[in-house]
Amino acid sequence: MKTWRTWGVVAVSGVLIIASWIVGAFDVQYAGAAADLFMITAAVIAGYPIAISAWQALRIRMVSIDLLVVVAAVGALFLANFWESAAVTFLFALGKALEKATMNRTRKALSDLVDSAPETATVLREGEPETVEIWELVPGDLVLVRNGEQVPVDGRVIAGHGGVDEASITGESLPAEKSEGSEVFAGTWLRSGMLRVEAVGIGADSTLAKIIHRVEDAQDDKAKTQTFLEKFSRWYTPGVMVAALLVGLLSRDVELALTLLVIGCPGALVISIPVSIVAGIGRSAKDGVLIKGGEYLETAAKVDAVVVDKTGTLTNGRPVLSDVLVLDPVWREDEVLQLAARAETASEHPLAEAIIKGAQERGLVVELVEHAEPVVGKGIRARVNDAVVVVGSAELLAHDPAPEQLLALNEQGKTAMYVGVDGRAIGIIAVADTIRADAPAAIKALQEKGIKVIMATGDAERVARTVAAELGLDEVHAEMMPEGKLELVRTLQSQGLTVAMVGDGVNDTPALAQADIGVAMGAAGSPAAIETADIALMADRLPRLPYALGLARRTVRTMRVNIAIALATVAVLLAGVLFGGVTMSIGMLVHEASVLLVIGIAMLLLRPTLVDAASISTGSEPVAKTPAGV
Repeated sequence: MKTWRTWGVVAVSGVLIIASWIVGAFDVQYAGAAADLFMITAAVIAGYPIAISAWQALRIRMVSIDLLVVVAAVGALFLANFWESAAVTFLFALGKALEKATMNRTRKALSDLVDSAPETATVLREGEPETVEIWELVPGDLVLVRNGEQVPVDGRVIAGHGGVDEASITGESLPAEKSEGSEVFAGTWLRSGMLRVEAVGIGADSTLAKIIHRVEDAQDDKAKTQTFLEKFSRWYTPGVMVAALLVGLLSRDVELALTLLVIGCPGALVISIPVSIVAGIGRSAKDGVLIKGGEYLETAAKVDAVVVDKTGTLTNGRPVLSDVLVLDPVWREDEVLQLAARAETASEHPLAEAIIKGAQERGLVVELVEHAEPVVGKGIRARVNDAVVVVGSAELLAHDPAPEQLLALNEQGKTAMYVGVDGRAIGIIAVADTIRADAPAAIKALQEKGIKVIMATGDAERVARTVAAELGLDEVHAEMMPEGKLELVRTLQSQGLTVAMVGDGVNDTPALAQADIGVAMGAAGSPAAIETADIALMADRLPRLPYALGLARRTVRTMRVNIAIALATVAVLLAGVLFGGVTMSIGMLVHEASVLLVIGIAMLLLRPTLVDAASISTGSEPVAKTPAGV
């Protein structure tokens, strides 16, 4: 209804102006009077909503742009310049209508999220499927999701297998495979298979609802530049009125004073910042990156140092089998690995799983051992096929082996262990935490933006330096406690750097709080991270970090371009008035054109720039394609 009312005013006013021109073209009695009446009516119809807005602003002691337009239009009527009055009010009303339409367009990412919220669910009651409203569900309900249906709740898969499109949550274009034990999120879509899901988060407690709430708050949050401009406009607008009054009194030219009122409207200046923030945050939300608000967007654009943890951020955080070396030529590589894996079936050590899985991936049969003895701090001793097999340090062996090969593996940041049979070493196996496939491309993208990448980890020095060398990091700090990371962030800030900290939000809490920007990765499954992080990367993908910082830079650059356009427009119009040639109607036309121009430039931020996740993981393409120009 509001949309029809807004555009209805513009349409009626426009029709009356055209009617005035047509009637005025006839050389008949009263044609001129009728034409003037049409123009006056057009000015009143278009000006009435503007006057209401101006009055509402005055009631809260604010001199708005609308008041400038009303004063100018009324003044033109008293000067019998009916065309100028109608033109000024019509163009301003048209600009307002277009401004609302384009602002709604920039908020489309949020409306898409809201529209994606599910309304019904199929719940299993006494084994029978029943369709219910979302509000009727309670935690613990068993929900059935069929192929092509929307996942209605946050929950855990109890049974079934399928591919889920999680683009609305993580921004990922490829479906995520889900099976028993996997997490699913409300608002996503099952593209294949069928799932039974135990409801955990329902309605307002779902991840989707928290994202919508966060984006709403973020788009309404003001950047420092926006706050400054709003304070500026509070003084600027009354200043324009005083200046126009003085010019009128000194020049005795009322029309000149009214024209100054029109061209002094800071509309483009006021709208340039909020429309850019809404577009930037909306675009990032659509791509699975939540930015807390305008202030954090501006700060993120200044980041020139990123501190990252190693385990789980630069690496996968899960050890895998990396090497199998044969020390006794009597034995084959597969035999050494198979003996080690069988011995490790009795071990509870975190590395045992990596050895067993590595053997199984090579097609080896890994049977359980019946007799085994863990040796604390040294390894494990087990009986396999009437032989005593040990996996661990040299202290478990009767014959002291040459340590060169084992030390070489350790120097590479790997954890190496001897495999022995009846007291003699027959081989060496090593496990390592592997570097994430998407880490090299992400680090390169950050460094190409002039951002220093610094690793801060509690891991051993040699392991950290190996990973840092492979990724080409700028600095590495190893064997650090949480307090050490906090001091590192402070040191970087004292050097004049704007620091972003990427951490897990637990051990790194002090450093995250101290950093200028705190970043949480893989926040989709963590409501706390969504609420507390300055930037939350919904997908567990490191390349989203350079994308987020790049988008922040584009947004701030857009804001600056728009401010420059707004100021240049006022300066050019002012010069045009002083040197002649610019009338009220021309001034308002140029003014509204500048408003639409800054909105149009801001809307360029809505263009998708995130490269598909599949290409990111291979490192075959840049992390994000930044459009030319703004």
